[in-house]
Amino acid sequence: MGVFLLAPLFAQTHTAVQLDDQVYHILEQAEIRGLCAPLSGARPYTRGVVAAAINEILNSDNAQSLRGAEREILEQYLEKFTKPKSGIDWQRGAFFGEAAPGKGGTVFSADAGLGADIEGSAGLYPSSGERYFGAEIWIRAYLEGDMGDHFSYGLSAEGGLMKVPRKELGEGNTYYAGFDLGPDSEYQNQTINVYSEPLAHFPYSYKKRWDGSVFFLDELSSLEYWPESVAGGYGLQSELTASFLDSRLFFRFGRLSREWGMTPLGSSLAFNRMARPFLGVEAEFNPFPWFGMASLTGVLEYYNTKGEKESSAGSQNAFSATMLQFRYRNYLYFDFIDSVVWPKRFELGYLFPIVNNFFYQNNIGDFDNMAMTFNLRAQYPGLGNIWLSLFLDEMKVDTHWWDLDRTMIAVQAGAGVPLPIFAFSSVKISYTMVNPYCYTHNRNINPWYGDTLMETAYTNNGAGLGYYLPPNSDELLFNFKTMPLQNLVAHLQYQMIRHGADYGSGEVDGSSLLSELDPHDRDGSNPVLKRFFLHDGTYRWTHIVRIGADWKIPGIPVSLYGEAGAVISYFTSTEEKANSGEAYPYSVIDTAEYPKSAGIIVKIGVRVYPR
Repeated sequence: MGVFLLAPLFAQTHTAVQLDDQVYHILEQAEIRGLCAPLSGARPYTRGVVAAAINEILNSDNAQSLRGAEREILEQYLEKFTKPKSGIDWQRGAFFGEAAPGKGGTVFSADAGLGADIEGSAGLYPSSGERYFGAEIWIRAYLEGDMGDHFSYGLSAEGGLMKVPRKELGEGNTYYAGFDLGPDSEYQNQTINVYSEPLAHFPYSYKKRWDGSVFFLDELSSLEYWPESVAGGYGLQSELTASFLDSRLFFRFGRLSREWGMTPLGSSLAFNRMARPFLGVEAEFNPFPWFGMASLTGVLEYYNTKGEKESSAGSQNAFSATMLQFRYRNYLYFDFIDSVVWPKRFELGYLFPIVNNFFYQNNIGDFDNMAMTFNLRAQYPGLGNIWLSLFLDEMKVDTHWWDLDRTMIAVQAGAGVPLPIFAFSSVKISYTMVNPYCYTHNRNINPWYGDTLMETAYTNNGAGLGYYLPPNSDELLFNFKTMPLQNLVAHLQYQMIRHGADYGSGEVDGSSLLSELDPHDRDGSNPVLKRFFLHDGTYRWTHIVRIGADWKIPGIPVSLYGEAGAVISYFTSTEEKANSGEAYPYSVIDTAEYPKSAGIIVKIGVRVYPR
């Protein structure tokens, strides 16, 4: 990985650095500017890897290009990952101790601490006179440490109260209205309730923090799936990690959030930080500066919409992924990710990291949800980078391939440019398109599960494993991020997101993660299974402008953060019926079913003993 680990200098050497830590932005900017060697596309990184990368930046041949503020920021983060003093440290809200039983025994360490997060949010929509208020209060505790030079452990638990309002929009279909192959077919249409994004948060930005179900205060025995009113919940994350050969060989058994791909953090089409955490076994091997590989197999979690047993009956899924990474110095990066969602069974092939999942399925039968992802990134140190990503779910290449629903792919192109203002400033611009039915899969009868239809969409606990956009969407994204002060991170972002309606009279088939593609006539002979983005039904256009900052108050263990902005949305529709198999002109509409909307979103929060 191009870094050297100085284990005696750091505590919890091999535990993960959470993906919301601002240090990932700093490391990305350092790579673009040629201040450190290429880092792996398998994140999160360990504390030791991050600390060693910061040391490399501070001592690189190009370190003279660092501004004074940037050097101070790096030294501050390096101190964060340095072994703390023994005993209670009220500035950290933690206790650290270590011992080496016996003469010349192995050193064991333990770092235990507490923290709290309090957040309030509001969504005000003057156009409709609606107001929505949300809140989250979380108390957390953690215990982590090292067991010798090569092994580390970490455990965090949190409990909280939250209210995350949203509203029901209407009904949608998993296939499409009128689909019916008879009661004896394994392909059965479902009518589902469709809900809005959380209305006190910016669209597609909310990641639920609770595990499993929520508990309403007036009925603690009731296990529900969304805190429409005030409810309690818990979250657990843990890991056992091991690292060898100067961090070139790494193993982790844990439940935590991850992102894979050599694209900027938050951009991965295959395995994104917005995905919910799950328990998995992963390994990474980087034998050469130009090559590395990573492998993961884990157990996905069900979405409790119909009660624990009924919801989980068809969601007994596992997830396996293998990533091959190729690097040419600091100029060219390429990775290939081979992934599969599969109903749990004794299937050795998906667990074996050096067998291609896509081809292995041909040996055992077509039951599982396969996907392949290709990422190509080129950069010139100091100037910027560009990248191109392709997520391939299913497609058939012929003269009409782009007009078919079965072209279940996602594509993304983007560029990042460091800016010579303030510290670690950059601009990122990207365009992403997620085709209909991408990330989805038919419910099928599978081996070992009798007549139960298994749901094997590319999801975990109701949220996508891949990019945060739903199927049949596109996005234009502009993001500016900077660190104008040592303890301050600020950002400005604009998004335009267009998404096919997944409910109502103008519903466009294939626009939901719960969508299922008709198994027959996928070659275009069925007009419903043709796609004409924006021209085949009703689409929602959303414009989002937001500005925010995160400030760690000097001298006290408190961070303040906030974000504010505007959301404007409207619908376009064709006069002809949706899913008619032809492209038609569209125009803006404003109806009771598909209304225009304008709103202001505000979020403020405080972290006590931030990590």
